[in-house]
Amino acid sequence: MKLDPRIPEGDIHEKWKNHKDHMRLVAPNNRGKIDVIVIGTGLAGGSAAASLAEMGYKVKAFCYQDSPRRAHSIAAQGGINAAKNYQNDGDSVYRLFYDTIKGGDYRAREANVYRLSEVSGAIIDQCVAQGVPFAREYGGLLDNRSFGGTQVQRTFYAAGQTGQQLLLGAYSAMNRQIGKGRLQMYNRHEMLEIVIIDGKARGIIARDLVTGEIERHSAHAVVIASGGYGNVFFLSTNAMGSNGTSVWKIHKKGAAFANPCFTQIHPTCIPVHGDQQSKLTLMSESLRNDGRIWVPKKKEDSEAIRAGKLKPTEIKEEDRDYYLERRYPAFGNLVPRDVASRAAKERCDAGYGIENNATGEGVYLDFSASFVKYGKEKVNELDIHNPSEEEIIKLGKKVVEAKYGNLFTMYEKITGDNPYETPMKIYPAVHYTMGGIWVDYNLMSTIPGCFVAGEANFSDHGANRLGASALMQGLADGYFVLPYTMADYLADEIRTGEISTNTPEFDEAEKHVKERIEFFLNNKGTKSVDYFHKQLGKIMWNKVGMARNEKGLKEAIVEIEELRKEFWKDVKVPGSDKTINLELEKAGRVADFLELGQLMAMDALNRNESCGGHFRTEYQTEEGETLRDDEKYSYVAAWEYNGEDINKEILHKEELNYKYIKIAARNYK
Repeated sequence: MKLDPRIPEGDIHEKWKNHKDHMRLVAPNNRGKIDVIVIGTGLAGGSAAASLAEMGYKVKAFCYQDSPRRAHSIAAQGGINAAKNYQNDGDSVYRLFYDTIKGGDYRAREANVYRLSEVSGAIIDQCVAQGVPFAREYGGLLDNRSFGGTQVQRTFYAAGQTGQQLLLGAYSAMNRQIGKGRLQMYNRHEMLEIVIIDGKARGIIARDLVTGEIERHSAHAVVIASGGYGNVFFLSTNAMGSNGTSVWKIHKKGAAFANPCFTQIHPTCIPVHGDQQSKLTLMSESLRNDGRIWVPKKKEDSEAIRAGKLKPTEIKEEDRDYYLERRYPAFGNLVPRDVASRAAKERCDAGYGIENNATGEGVYLDFSASFVKYGKEKVNELDIHNPSEEEIIKLGKKVVEAKYGNLFTMYEKITGDNPYETPMKIYPAVHYTMGGIWVDYNLMSTIPGCFVAGEANFSDHGANRLGASALMQGLADGYFVLPYTMADYLADEIRTGEISTNTPEFDEAEKHVKERIEFFLNNKGTKSVDYFHKQLGKIMWNKVGMARNEKGLKEAIVEIEELRKEFWKDVKVPGSDKTINLELEKAGRVADFLELGQLMAMDALNRNESCGGHFRTEYQTEEGETLRDDEKYSYVAAWEYNGEDINKEILHKEELNYKYIKIAARNYK
């Protein structure tokens, strides 16, 4: 397998512009003769489907949800980055580019990240034109706030529901094309196989999740925009249905899988509360703008809090350890996610955790200082003389409520605690996957005609994603990259004509799908799908999670392989394939997770360094920071499928060459 990034030569400031200008197009009157399939209708998939249909291509879009509006993109709360410099604080395209490369611990492809930064401003203009209700300042300009890993304010937001508002914009654009007849929507459908004819992606096999019908759909190109694979850990911030099946299916048909071990742990989640929990809830990183993170300085205070004998509000200011502000004075609570997560783990491992759960893992996110700060500003603004402390705090709470009210309400409904009166409890959890399908500069995988967008690909975040960059990448790929790069590929397809589904390749793919379904329904097992998923999740979190080491990774590879064998022998799937059957859906997805989890452990074992979200305990500085090995591991690890034995996957390397950024150890102090 040859990895050809196809990055255009020349000055990085002109690369995308020149590349775009020289791409070929299909004449508008001929675009209706070309079919495109899009898998996933979140921000990346929805924007891509709408853009391609707007250009005149015939688009089929598939999602497993009952509506594209339920795509997991709605869970993105905090905002979207763009280098518009509205705050006049020195932001620029280059600074966004630099922050993203540095935040990813110098493991991202330089050209892709620059292009992402360059189109970021256009994304905001596009979304405003669609009616996305971004927050605005008093003067009418769009407002910004800070996110981790930056020292400028570049995050555009819509209260605590930015992802939902952006998704509604893409959904509206899709509906417009549905009304024109250019886009055909397939809700409650799941892609179960990609079909390759003469080396090119030519369609998919999908299952109607309501009727159980197996369907064939052909196309001249296929776009995979199905999100990440964080649910391999079972407990994560992802929606319960989020899965890695689409990316794993194309991997097994020839698409290289890049950096599978690069998993993001989000520092601001509601802690685990019990063994029966099925998912975790994310509290937006935007809360770190105004919330201060702390644990007690004394272990006895932490023990008393866990025992219910002491309240956090009873801990004096001088007895609180604001450990991020202490360790990283330049960035404080706004260090990148991987740094903040490891710092929380270090404090809890040392015995200072405050949550009364099985592990004692939890830290406080406290807004009391912001209540006072904003209250004093409001008092001056309203010209109130000699206000009481209660009046100041009351006014400050109203300011915070205006910024984060829906997040505070969500927290209270889940935990029963009022965050206006007592600090939030948070702890890191699996959130995002920086790894994904390897793509070239045009976002095409190693399967010709199979393009991959958004979180499903690996291209933009390196070993750690900065907050508010996921929405930026998804919309950049869908609105501003794929319409050009796919057009260049499809220019050759106008001569192909309509692609028949009555071919041996479609026959074989459908046969494989049906055989797998029949196996699950007829297997005389005794254990549920969730039993195996939970067992996998425990292995992954304990040995391939926030901290990893050689011994644990070797054990994980063996344990996952054994669990996979047990799964195929003893899984029980009740019900029928002729109707809605959630257990049947989960069985196929967990089967894929078991293979993917093993590859993640192999990739982590292969990378003898620490970088970003990949933290090997053997490779760290004296201060507990990541210790990279740029001489040996400055590359993208792209794995080629080589049969059912995952241990035999073949590693390919795409060297990372930095021309415009000087590689250095990350420093957020």
